[in-house]
Amino acid sequence: MALPAAVNKRRIVWSYAITVGAYHLIALLALIPWYFSWTGVVSAVLGMYVFGTLGINLCYHRLLTHRGLVCPKWLEHAFVVLAVCCMQDTPARWVAVHRRHHEHSDRQDDPHSPLVNFFWGHVGWMLAENRDLVRLGIFDRYAKDILRDPFYKRLERTLLYPSILFGSWAVFFASGFAADMLAGGSFSEALQFGASLLIWGVFVRTVAVWHITWSVNSAAHLWGYRNYETGDRSRNNWMVALITNGEGWHNNHHADTRSARHGHRWWELDVVYLSIRVLEMLGLARNVCRPDKTVAAGLAKTKRTR
Repeated sequence: MALPAAVNKRRIVWSYAITVGAYHLIALLALIPWYFSWTGVVSAVLGMYVFGTLGINLCYHRLLTHRGLVCPKWLEHAFVVLAVCCMQDTPARWVAVHRRHHEHSDRQDDPHSPLVNFFWGHVGWMLAENRDLVRLGIFDRYAKDILRDPFYKRLERTLLYPSILFGSWAVFFASGFAADMLAGGSFSEALQFGASLLIWGVFVRTVAVWHITWSVNSAAHLWGYRNYETGDRSRNNWMVALITNGEGWHNNHHADTRSARHGHRWWELDVVYLSIRVLEMLGLARNVCRPDKTVAAGLAKTKRTR
């Protein structure tokens, strides 16, 4: 498949290219023993759930993009702060690009179809200029509802976004430094511990969450099985579903985009949906969309004909 017509592959989006490259290079510091701590490793692993699963998968994707549930505004905004710490752009930008993807899925105007090639679908689409993804234009068509919220508008127009991002760096480093000093460690020991939390808890975690998220765009449109005929190449990929906590049941999602539950068969584990169910039981989520009955009937018919 050809690149989107609005793409100029000779013009690099340097803000994205430099950020992606710098984060990967800094994350490689984790290979140096001085930056290692088991607490840092744990913070990275837990951070993949806290920032990636709750921030990106639950909030940016299922809550904001597809309106599969409703949360109190204070909780929604808290989840957005977590998502911002993943450095995957503002909520309006993320939502707009993803809605455009669904409108043109695996056709030429899809921003990131891997039918162009795997690298393009995974990360290349962000690095080349695409006139169709200019913020003002794409926001007006796909993200008007998001920008009605003053908090999300401030993330676009003020220094709030970088303040949250850099503030999270400071929190990770300062918490490690202070904890070690309070435990009686020396200045150099506290510096090392703080640095380990910063490298592992921020940069390693962010790079991991990036590739986990990107794998839905790339691998889950190339490999896997299909429960539904959706008119695109979306697939249910068990490996992607495992690392994304349920986003990899991508063919199910494309068949029923509003549903907050992506795992439709009993064995299709969906940790994001289980997290939503916990919120629902606590009274922190309502209007949770389940799979549409007509979609479920289609799955039942598919099972009977096999």
